[in-house]
Amino acid sequence: MPSKEQLLKAYRLMMTARAMADIYDANRQICKYVHSTSRGHEAIQLATGFLLKPCDYVSPYYRDESLMLGMGFRPYELMLQLLAKGDDPFTGGREYYNHPNSRREQFPQIIHQSSATGMQAIPTTGVAQGIQYIEQQGLINYPTAPVVVCSLGDGSVTEGEVSEAFQFAVLHQLPIIYLVQDNDWGISVSSDEARTMDAYEFAAGFKGMERVRVNGSDFIDSYKTMEYTINWVRKERKPILVHAKVPLLGHHTSGVRKEWYRTPEDLDKHALDDPGPKLKKVLLEKGITEAELDKIEQEEKTFIESEFNNAVDAPDPDPATVTHYVFALNPVTEEKGNRTPAGRDKVVMVDAALHAVEEILQDHPEALFYGQDVGRRLGGVFREAATLAEKFGDNRVFNTAIQEAYIIGSTVGMSALGLKPIVEVQFADYIYPGLNQLVTEISKSGYLSCGKFPVSCIIRVPIGAYGGGGPYHSGSVESTLATIKGIKIAYPSNAADIKGLMKAAYLDPNPIIMLEHKGLYWSKVPGTDEAKMVEPDRDYILPFGKGILALEASQEAIDNGESLCIITYGMGVYWAKNAAKQFPGCVDVVDVRTIYPLDEELIYNTVKKHGKCIVLTEEQLRNSFCEALAGRIAQNCFQYLDAPVQTIGALDLPAVPMNMGLEAAMLPNADKVAEKISQLLSW
Repeated sequence: MPSKEQLLKAYRLMMTARAMADIYDANRQICKYVHSTSRGHEAIQLATGFLLKPCDYVSPYYRDESLMLGMGFRPYELMLQLLAKGDDPFTGGREYYNHPNSRREQFPQIIHQSSATGMQAIPTTGVAQGIQYIEQQGLINYPTAPVVVCSLGDGSVTEGEVSEAFQFAVLHQLPIIYLVQDNDWGISVSSDEARTMDAYEFAAGFKGMERVRVNGSDFIDSYKTMEYTINWVRKERKPILVHAKVPLLGHHTSGVRKEWYRTPEDLDKHALDDPGPKLKKVLLEKGITEAELDKIEQEEKTFIESEFNNAVDAPDPDPATVTHYVFALNPVTEEKGNRTPAGRDKVVMVDAALHAVEEILQDHPEALFYGQDVGRRLGGVFREAATLAEKFGDNRVFNTAIQEAYIIGSTVGMSALGLKPIVEVQFADYIYPGLNQLVTEISKSGYLSCGKFPVSCIIRVPIGAYGGGGPYHSGSVESTLATIKGIKIAYPSNAADIKGLMKAAYLDPNPIIMLEHKGLYWSKVPGTDEAKMVEPDRDYILPFGKGILALEASQEAIDNGESLCIITYGMGVYWAKNAAKQFPGCVDVVDVRTIYPLDEELIYNTVKKHGKCIVLTEEQLRNSFCEALAGRIAQNCFQYLDAPVQTIGALDLPAVPMNMGLEAAMLPNADKVAEKISQLLSW
């Protein structure tokens, strides 16, 4: 049983939460940013907050202000975020109310929290996965075994990504509590419209998931249940779902008010379960007087009025800070190490990548590698992870289910613990199920946490078409990825570059996508033999944002105005170099090597040198990264151009056809590039 002091503390904070909701509603013009409050959910949230320790991790959802109060956060701090003030300790005015993140000492840790419903389930399960890995590898000896709490509204449990998180948690028996607060509403959608079962019943389908029901409006029941649950997970290191039934007393949000869609009867029914009066009755029975409780309520109203006024008076963010925290500071700024050691044979690109990952795993115990089919039996469908599981064990290199969202999104939680996950999406065509996590969680985490939680990860993506791979194994996705701000994208074209970029990616504290062309892995495509190179030493590092001239025109051709440049990457490098053989000395080929950051200085200087430019891509051309780059070249080099910037890419078809003749008709090749070179040189 909670002590009388704990009961009084809970009652006081319930009055705090009530006063906060009331003052927000009374000042709607000031509280102009959309927000939700915890009214009705206070008991289960406070109980959970009271019981968590500084070693624990918790992901509150947007209605969990009472959970924050229970952990010890000050109302003023929450209000700074409510009003998007510059001193908002969580996001610096960048994020909605009660979207916290915290690395504060003596408080439970909170990774960045987004608004996307249910999306926190995967990153938070990634935290539990990371804790298990640290315990298995003996990287940290925790004095108290940490637990992870993922708080969810009942409406979020129907999201597919929540199921991916549940599946991984039970498969690997992770130390996580899924706290589902069920108030029967998902905005205006009632529970009977949205689902055939509640979260407790749903969890029964995940073998290995323990589960418990609790009256989330009753503080004593909530405290006893959460105390048992947290202690159980701390000891057993297994997942459990807590289904807390709660009323919804406030609006869904300040922008979607309860009277718009809920009947008076429904509101009256929910009001019967208000946690405040329930706890007040208990306290009265324990000898606390009505006057004492009324005094507490009045004290909290006065306190909250003062906190609110102080928050209103706090300064707004400095507009000059708007570009801060997009990326964490990267220590890799220069090319280092031996790129071409003497006495070595050339290696294929896939082996250079494999060796880079192997060396990383040897040197860094915090590194691990997982994804579809990369484990012991196969080592990747392209053998890009061959032998790694045998060398480093199944806890460091392992298979996952077909769960692109989990593979990508779990890196958020792993990174928060100081781990460095290297993960793989098997084909670029299948990255789309993971885009939600990539866009919503990974790319925004560093920026919206004011640099507290940049996501340090490497996501390997085999990409590109060759040899009849067909419409679902041949796609190019760099333009889609390039629209996502807050990530970096590499696209190496040879063995030396892929090793150097992989090493740089490991040292970079930001999210990295490694696009690796399948047709270059083994140099099986005619004309790509130069993708084989002498493998650099293990100390070789190639920084992002540094392109290279893969082929240089003669000065004579440049001086005579008989030259041009081709800006490209990946397979395009070989189409360009092979086409250029028909125009000896007339073509510079720029291999950008990374899509973002992009070596614009090299590109613009090369364009200015020639006055004629082709931008070449394997992607469908219209609205592509290639066309965007051509536009930037035109803007920045206009006065130096002797002809319009030309572009070459695949035909604007929905997919790459299976038939190899159709595939060839769709894609660029050396002959098509040569034709464009001839046209531009004769301009």
